[in-house]
Amino acid sequence: MPIRLLPLLCALFCSLTAVTLPAAEFPKFIAQEIDPHAGNVCYAVTLADVDGDQKNDIVVVTENRVVWYRNPDWKLHVIIADQTDRDNVCIAAHDIDGDGKIDFALGAGWTKIGTVQWLSRGDTLDEKWNVHFIGKERWLHRMRWGDFLGTGKPQLVISPLNKTVADGVRLTAFEVPANPKTDRWNPTVLDETLNAMHNHWMGDFDVDGRTDIVTASREGVFLFQHDAQRKLIKKQLATGARDDKTPTGNGAGEIKVGRLSKTVPFIATVEPMHGNSIAIYTPPAPGSKMWTRHVLDESLKRGHALAIADVDQDGVDELVVGHSDPGTGQPVGPGVFLYDCPAGDGQKWVKHTVDNGGVATEDLVAGDLDGDGWIDIVAVGRGTHNVKLYRNAGLKK
Repeated sequence: MPIRLLPLLCALFCSLTAVTLPAAEFPKFIAQEIDPHAGNVCYAVTLADVDGDQKNDIVVVTENRVVWYRNPDWKLHVIIADQTDRDNVCIAAHDIDGDGKIDFALGAGWTKIGTVQWLSRGDTLDEKWNVHFIGKERWLHRMRWGDFLGTGKPQLVISPLNKTVADGVRLTAFEVPANPKTDRWNPTVLDETLNAMHNHWMGDFDVDGRTDIVTASREGVFLFQHDAQRKLIKKQLATGARDDKTPTGNGAGEIKVGRLSKTVPFIATVEPMHGNSIAIYTPPAPGSKMWTRHVLDESLKRGHALAIADVDQDGVDELVVGHSDPGTGQPVGPGVFLYDCPAGDGQKWVKHTVDNGGVATEDLVAGDLDGDGWIDIVAVGRGTHNVKLYRNAGLKK
């Protein structure tokens, strides 16, 4: 739905809160610890079909390694170890060299150097993979693939955490060259005005067939998109949390986009960066340019992971949230929690516990790992160092 029509939907929404209730008519999740100690810090996790068997495997980034766990026996395999500048921090899967097999872009050395590279496999999956240079960007923090430039091929879009060489962080798109191993990856700086950008989301935000970017920064939530003439448009959708006492209390950190229905979107955030609040934003009220903020929960401690998925198959997306430190409410955590909107109207959200205390969540991802049609969850720990799979048992018929 075009952005200009979204204000017409605002009457559907009011102030939101989340309450913790027993899991009635909601899927149960069965926990399985895949690895009790994958690394000193498990920075990131993603899903990808590494071995080409049509099943997603689990890929985990630690301070000095990238490893994958084969589905369904979850045997550990090393992709790289001590081949990049410490610490590795982010990863994104894509067939970069066009051979029909998954490769990975990887961000490393993020606080000191900020190296961008891609990983290509050796002759067998038992060998360590090869590391190929793409570029450098200090404080590199997150990366995603998408055709934002409209070239017909996905670009690697990166967002640093802090500003370095410009007035703000350099949101940059790298184009894959004809020969990615030897040719220069051409960078296009999309924006360099925002600060403390913890994450960005990519997808077709307004359902117009073009890829958009939504960012979370200290200044709030911003939408980047191209119009029909390919002109870049930047629009602020929300300010995020506001704290007059300290700049670190402002803005948003994690960010994802979901849907209450096929035509009604929402934006979910952790606020502020590494913050205590979960908020969603619904389309703006008539006469307003800013989206409406609704706080669901303020009891987290160091909220650091967010995914959106329809885990109960009701046509309405749920929020999957992880925080890494004990919180201030019940359940205390840290762990993994779900926020569900049973009525699908965006007005009442119910908090469900997936894991209370079993993982100090640094990152998580949602996807169907066993092919049963139900969305599973994988979370990785900071202080707990572990990798955990939560199988969605579905609803009893």
